[in-house]
Amino acid sequence: MSKFTEAELAYLKSQHLGRLATVNQRGEPENKPVGFRYNPELDTIDIGGPNHSQSQKYRNVAGNGLVSFVVDDALPTGEGRGIEIRGKAEVFPEGGKEIYSWFSPEIIRLTPKRIITWDLTGKVLPVARRTIE
Repeated sequence: MSKFTEAELAYLKSQHLGRLATVNQRGEPENKPVGFRYNPELDTIDIGGPNHSQSQKYRNVAGNGLVSFVVDDALPTGEGRGIEIRGKAEVFPEGGKEIYSWFSPEIIRLTPKRIITWDLTGKVLPVARRTIE
């Protein structure tokens, strides 16, 4: 059984760009736009990019895997909707080409520990939060 709800999975599959927040060696936060895909086999978020292993975000995750990942957009009426996934991320040498063919092979794989959503159905709904054990 997935850690994600059907609405969360549908939303993630409809989007192509998210923002990954990491912490660098100096303890400073960094936030970068990234391509991603939901990995149904592992119930994770796989994050990639060109020259991925050379990126600061990749090095940050290799050093400290605590991350926050946000995917959001605005509806035509102006309301925002989105999902924040907090958890532990790890770097892997393969999987990037499964996201986009022009990505480098390396990926960052995020295992959710906390999921926060707002207005995924297009209705004005309260923010939903849950921790995954």
